[in-house]
Amino acid sequence: MNKAIISIALLATASVAGGAVRPITLEDAVITARGNSVEAAVALNELRTAYWEYRTFRADLLPEISFNATAPSYRKNYTAYQLEDGSYTFVRNNMLEMRGDITVEQNIWLTGGKLSLTTSLDYLRGLDSGGFNRYMSVPVALTLSQPIFGTNHTKWNRRIEPVRYEEAKASFISATEQVAMRAVDYFFSLLMAKENLATARLNLDNSRKLYEVAKAKRTMGQISENDLLQLELNLLTARSSETDMESNYRSAMFQLQSFLGLDDADELDPQLPEAFEEISVSYEAVLEKALARNAFSRNIRRRQLEADYAVAQARGSMREITLYAQIGYTGTAERFGGAYNPLKDNQVVEMGFKIPILDWGKRRGRVKVAESNRRVVASRLRQEEQSFRQDIFMLVERFNNQGRQLDIAGESDTIALRRYNTNVETFMIGKISTLELNDAQSRKDEARRAYISQLFYYWYYYYQLRSVTLWDFRSGTGIDAEIEKIVR
Repeated sequence: MNKAIISIALLATASVAGGAVRPITLEDAVITARGNSVEAAVALNELRTAYWEYRTFRADLLPEISFNATAPSYRKNYTAYQLEDGSYTFVRNNMLEMRGDITVEQNIWLTGGKLSLTTSLDYLRGLDSGGFNRYMSVPVALTLSQPIFGTNHTKWNRRIEPVRYEEAKASFISATEQVAMRAVDYFFSLLMAKENLATARLNLDNSRKLYEVAKAKRTMGQISENDLLQLELNLLTARSSETDMESNYRSAMFQLQSFLGLDDADELDPQLPEAFEEISVSYEAVLEKALARNAFSRNIRRRQLEADYAVAQARGSMREITLYAQIGYTGTAERFGGAYNPLKDNQVVEMGFKIPILDWGKRRGRVKVAESNRRVVASRLRQEEQSFRQDIFMLVERFNNQGRQLDIAGESDTIALRRYNTNVETFMIGKISTLELNDAQSRKDEARRAYISQLFYYWYYYYQLRSVTLWDFRSGTGIDAEIEKIVR
């Protein structure tokens, strides 16, 4: 009887699709979804964004070499000039200027300052009568810019950005497993629609045969008119059900094709998957894997650090003191060579500070707001962690229980099918009524749908478990990805 159902399902698929049938397994659907679905593409683009943001952060920690030039700058205008007696006059400018410098800058990780090494050359040429040439060189200048009592942004970024990137990588792997969960959902929707259509066609075929037999029996007076009418109603109901199931099958087919990014011409025939060998997982093991590998733990850590960073920024803004120091050499002459020989010392030391005397508690208020927000974040994180642990506990219970539920559903499906076949044969010899036959048919259909449903939850919980832990409990290995190859 099972072979008959499968054969009818294949014929139904071919007749509805009107084209070639392409068998597809659950594993095929999952692999295709991870490569072709829109959700997978979104997850990949989010990973690429996080990757290049992290690369940018890493580049900020390395020395940066830059070349700046103004070549040329031409000026022909008047500017104010103060005379010795204090009065002003306007003087005419008519000159050509060119300037270039090469600078090496390095952020100082420990202090949050910046150190730069610069070499530059300036050239002026007067364009009026009696014009002149002037060169000024700075062969080397070492400059330090250091905020004092301020926020060390480089230190905080070094703590936050690696956690953010690890969170993004874990989120990408979880997203691929969530794509697999969507694929499981659509796959089993099509599988259920296929089974329902096969069942509807089988029931329609049986209803035709039973109705024909009943008409012959009625002619011979072996059954009542009421039983004959009931079987006729069963035939009409079977026709209506077959039409509905065919429409549902088409819809489920289109959904799976669209999700997998396949052409409409690809007519899919989902194959009934089998449950793998029964495995049991413990709450402690799943929680350990989830806390160690899931993006949730990274998300918790990042948000804690960001709250601490906000407090540090608010405290650093209460007083601003910046040290600026530069040492080096410079030279100036009418000729190029003279600008480098002899050289003179070039030293600049500045310390600027800004300390509020009266700000009506504005800066202190910012600190209090940041500290209050940090406490709010801490409370939310504790609540989210409790919910996370609770969800994991419930998932473990459902997964461990689902294997037993699947076994029961499988046995019920087998028994219901045997009972229906027995009742059909019994009805043929007039031993049972149409009501008993209808009940056997309904129980058979319900048992089959229940088995497919339990099989769906079995695989859905399995991929959900993978998504939460980033761990494959069948093979006992972690679910990882070669991020460098993926993002390029």
